[in-house]
Amino acid sequence: MSTLALLGIGAGSIALLLLLIIRWQVHAFVAMMLVSFLVAFATQMPIGDIISTLIAGMGGTLGSVAILVALGSMLGRMIEVSGGAASLANRFTQLLGPTRVPMALTAAALVLAIPVFFDVGFIILVPIVYGFCKAAGVNPVKFGLPVAGIMLAAHVVVPPHPGIVGGAAIVKGDIGWITIIGLAICIPLAALSQVVAGWLNRKGYPLLPTTAEQFAAFGNSEDNTASKARSAPGVGTILALILIPLALIMAGTTGATMLPKGDSLRNVLGFIGSPIFALMVAVGLAMYLLGRNQGWSRERTNAIMESALPPAATVILVTGAGGVFAKVLTASGIGAALSQSLTATHLPLILLAFIISLALRAAQGSATVAIITTCGLLADAMAGGGYSPLQIALLTVAIGFGSLGLSHVNDSGFWIVTRYLGLSVGDGLRTWTVLTTVLGVAGFALTALLWALVA
Repeated sequence: MSTLALLGIGAGSIALLLLLIIRWQVHAFVAMMLVSFLVAFATQMPIGDIISTLIAGMGGTLGSVAILVALGSMLGRMIEVSGGAASLANRFTQLLGPTRVPMALTAAALVLAIPVFFDVGFIILVPIVYGFCKAAGVNPVKFGLPVAGIMLAAHVVVPPHPGIVGGAAIVKGDIGWITIIGLAICIPLAALSQVVAGWLNRKGYPLLPTTAEQFAAFGNSEDNTASKARSAPGVGTILALILIPLALIMAGTTGATMLPKGDSLRNVLGFIGSPIFALMVAVGLAMYLLGRNQGWSRERTNAIMESALPPAATVILVTGAGGVFAKVLTASGIGAALSQSLTATHLPLILLAFIISLALRAAQGSATVAIITTCGLLADAMAGGGYSPLQIALLTVAIGFGSLGLSHVNDSGFWIVTRYLGLSVGDGLRTWTVLTTVLGVAGFALTALLWALVA
């Protein structure tokens, strides 16, 4: 089949996928599975290979993603239920002082966003945002907007979040390098989120009536919140649960970089630095430390952990279906055709990775789908380009930052942020959409700078 025909099928499959998800509101998992079948038939893939290709795509992606998402969800849920999020935010505020409350919240949000999914993490911090805003006499959007911005930035580029982990599985990116790069870039982005949100908030935004009522009533529960905070785990415990797995992963990456293959120490560091082992350690520590602090029984601890799995199941399935779609695009020859065409454009691959991901994000709303689909489209180009593991990680992070921008009405996160902060749709587009786009472009610019330094 000609390159033009393959590219046409690839473009048509993406258009159909977006129509199914956006226009006809078909579930993303069903839509991606259906389109995967149609692509296989359209590209004349041998009928005996279709099912095995789909299974390989699902298994190859979920082999790492399912475990990481499940463990990350359990860890985040235990931190949430124990009151650790409030403890962390309060401690940051004490360290930085009351006049720096927005900075304290943003810093705490960045740390909390590492193990906790964006929507869950933001909802966890909403009561804290409300309390600080009532004390300062300002609307919740003043403090909540930069918090939401940096949490979403971490969500799209820092493992164990599903989009970046699933994309890394497709392009065979090193999770350790991606974690190091993602965190390093998110630190200056936290400051930028604060500055841009402050500029966007130079004018006041009226609260939606329902949010205004909720915000006004929040003061009645301050005593209860304080009571919960007194029994919450210490900030050192929460930081340890977040930083220990990160330290293990980074140790594995350092060993793989500095030690020769076959070295026994490198093998040991590679084992303890695997994301699965690192998160298992964190979950085990959380069961002991948080459970003991809260007086949870074994049954209570198990119930809390189990409650994290139903929301994670949909994420896992959608991620797996994205892996199926990516596998079909590769096996059908569309990936190779696109790789050849992209090479002919003479545009830098890192720029194309960002643009494609940004376009998919704007079109269908899901950052996870945008990351995984872009990784599938560019997998052949990345594999055949002779890139180092560090460069593959940078390309993957650039794709992640592409999925950060242009959050609007087709994104569930848009509605979570605007409704909790009391913004209308128009005000949400003027604030939240602008903030996510600025952070996405800035994150890509820093990634491209690192790319230029290592090229």
